[in-house]
Formats: sequence, structure tokens, C-alpha cells
Amino acid sequence: MALISYAAQLTRLADADPDRPAVTDEFRSISRRELDRLANRTARAFAELGVTEGDHVTITLPNSIEFVAATVACWKIGAVPQPVSFMAPAREVRAIVELAESRIVVGAEPGSHGERPCLPRGWEPGPECSDGSLPDAISRPWKAMTSGGSTGRPKLIRAGDAGELDPDANPSLLVRRNGAMMMPGPLYHNGPFVWSTTALLAGSHLVLGGRFDAATTLALIERHRCDVMYIVPTMMHRIWRLPEETRSSYDVSSLLVVWHLAAPCPPWLKHAWIEWLGAEKIFELYAGTEAQTATIITGSEWLAHRGSVGRAAPGTLKIVGPDGDEVATGEVGEIYLRNADGKRTYEYVGAEAKTLPDGWESLGDMGRLDTDGYLYLSDRSADMLLVGGSNVYPAEVEAALEEHPSVQSAVVIGLDDDDLGKRPHALIHVDRRVDDDELRVFLAERLVRYKIPRSFERVDQPLRDDAGKVRRSALAAERQVRR
Repeated sequence: MALISYAAQLTRLADADPDRPAVTDEFRSISRRELDRLANRTARAFAELGVTEGDHVTITLPNSIEFVAATVACWKIGAVPQPVSFMAPAREVRAIVELAESRIVVGAEPGSHGERPCLPRGWEPGPECSDGSLPDAISRPWKAMTSGGSTGRPKLIRAGDAGELDPDANPSLLVRRNGAMMMPGPLYHNGPFVWSTTALLAGSHLVLGGRFDAATTLALIERHRCDVMYIVPTMMHRIWRLPEETRSSYDVSSLLVVWHLAAPCPPWLKHAWIEWLGAEKIFELYAGTEAQTATIITGSEWLAHRGSVGRAAPGTLKIVGPDGDEVATGEVGEIYLRNADGKRTYEYVGAEAKTLPDGWESLGDMGRLDTDGYLYLSDRSADMLLVGGSNVYPAEVEAALEEHPSVQSAVVIGLDDDDLGKRPHALIHVDRRVDDDELRVFLAERLVRYKIPRSFERVDQPLRDDAGKVRRSALAAERQVRR
């Protein structure tokens, strides 16, 4: 097996078919040759600013050709792309940049990070930067992602692998060589970043939709004949809530694989997608950026194990109780994961892993296993609410709320209560007026009484970002202050 660098692979693809589309964003398309040349120029500009092999380069840009070019430019000189949300507060970005000790920041205004060089949005390498080939380099590691979780304290997750591959091996993640991938998810999150770069390195046309819009996503699939799509349940919900005549007006028959991940998918919603596109096209993956192991389930498997996220492979997992011992099959506990060889597959900067002996690590998720070894997620352990002595998992309540035809999105948080300990409070984004009593009656058909929110709050905008993420602790803290 002869490995070559990511940079060499992209140049190889450009040489093989220079005019084939490489990336399309909401404004333009760029060919393989054009991307390779733009990345060469960008890499030389980075080097002029002091970026060398092994340096982190923070990229805080929206989904765009510029984001992709900056990532490839890092690989061209052996630097490490380190994406950050372009919508994150300046204070949070500064904390991440300091933690990463980034050499430069791409997408930030000059002076916003002290004396550290910054390249603003819309920046382009100057004419003095040649687009000719560069000496080969390998990024070690190939990416460094961030995660702040609900605490707001950022950590860096450096991949364990270098930026090299076997060009003759089949692409991972069911990506097709020379295909087309629809990517509506934000590239600053690990899943979209991994799927997008996998597609790019396989010669697939990467289609970026800009800020997520349900109808636009379907139109882009039709226009570019996308065969693979990455999506999260929030997006699935918004697409499904389109008028049926709108959704069915788009030809999405080119889709062969639809991956969904990043958050638990309500069973009713997944079943709807299976009936729409076919069980053979729907795939779900559960894993963390840390990638100790992953579970995967096909649509057909899911129909036999409704609500599961699959079985672990190639590593393993177990469910652990509060005492640290493994719980019985069917009991909910904390999920611990382990790589096949028991070795760590990543490096934390700014955090410590939650571990048990013999290489077991937790991402903080709760779940249970059935007798066949299939995993069922409950929620994040930090998000679980203790309501009058009973456990309430917000994800379960949110899934029931979002089944209501007028609820576009929902987030459930716990507010301090002298009697109950925590009082479930639901924030809902609705498309028509719906009163509390109607919601309670609807939920009573789906949830035991103590899980039904005691109060409801209407909001006028989506509650989750395009990656399906939400910071419950911040929402709860804000509402506790109001009381």
C-alpha cells in the first residue's frame, strides 16, 4: 500500500480531469484545476505570513470555496486546518485561537487577535503568489476540530491520523469516486468536515448550499445529480415539513446514500424518510469527533430495531451505571467506547478524557443496549433532568413535540423548582398559533405525565444551528436570571 499526501491526491485528480467540477458554493463553481491552483496560491500566502509544517491555521469562514481552498492550502504546506464557527462570539474565537496557538486566523479582521496575522473574509492571495506546484508535504495531524459543548469551555481535538491516503483504496463513508456530494451542514463541525473532505479526495463534486434552506437543498440535489448527502435531524425535519407538493416536485432520484447523524433522530421522522426514499438509502452513524469507535445502522436494520443507532464497529462499547459497573441489557447508563486495539485515536488540548481502565472513554452520552447488541441513545448525561425523582431526557420530549405538525423545532431545558428539583420548560418555534392545552393533549398521547413540560415559551426563530446543535445550559441560565 503506497500512501500519498492529501495535497498530492488533489493534484493527481486535477491532472486526470482538470475541468471536472470540484466545489460549488452558493455563488459559483470551481474546477479541480482551478481549486488546485487557488490552493497553491493560498498556501504561498500562508507561508509568507509564517505558517510552517505542523502549525495550526484557524479558519472561521462560512461554507464556501474559500473555506475549502484554505483547508487544502494547509495540507499543501503540512499545516493543520483548525475550523471554528464563523458565527461564534469574538471572545470564544479568541479563546480557541489562543488554545490552538494558531499561526494565523483566516476570516477575521486584522487586529482582532492582537499581533497575530488575520485575513478577513473576502481576502484573496495576491498576484505575487504563484499557482505553480509546491514541494510535497503531509499534515500531521490532518485536522484539529473544536468542541465547547454546553460548558462553553473550548477544547481542541487533534486527529490521530496524518493527511495521507492510499489512492487505490475504496473511499470510506460510501462515497463514490467522481460522484457528487450534497453538503448542507456547516464545515466547521467535524461531521460535515470529514464527509466533505472524503468526497473531495475521492474526486466527487462537493456541493455547498450556503445557509441551510430546505427547498434549496432539494433543488441542488436535482441540479447537480448528487448521489450522497450528509444531513442532521433538524434539516430532515425542515425538509419533511415542506408542503408535500413542493417536496415531491424535485427529482432526488440520484441519491444513493443519505447519512444522518449529530443528534438523535425522532423515530417518526426517520420512518417518514425511509418511506420517502427507501430503507436501502438511509444510513445513520453515531460517533464523536474523538472517533474511538462508531455505530452504523442501515434503514433496513432500523426497521427491525426501531430507534437504534446500530452496533459498534470496529471497536466496542458498554453501558455503565453510576457505580462504574456495567449495567444489565436494556438498562440505561453512560456509554463508554473503546477502539479496537484499546489505544487513543486523538489528542485533546485543553481537556481531559473521561475514562475507565483498559482504554474505555465516555463522550457523556446515555443509552442502552438490546439483546442483539444494538445501541439506543437516551440523551447527554449533562442534559438529563431529575424531575421529582424521575429521569427525564430532553431529547425524548423534543422528539414528541416536533411530531406536532405546527412545531418547527423544540428545545427542552430544566428550570430550578423548589418542589420538583427541575421543572421541564419547552421552547418552541411554531408556524401557527397553538395553545398550551393543545400541546399538552398532544404530548399526553406520547409521554408519561411527569415528562410533559410544565411551561411553554414561543420563539420566533429556529432554536438549533445548521448542525442541529443547541446550548441548553445557556438557555436555562438566561431564564433562571429572568425569574
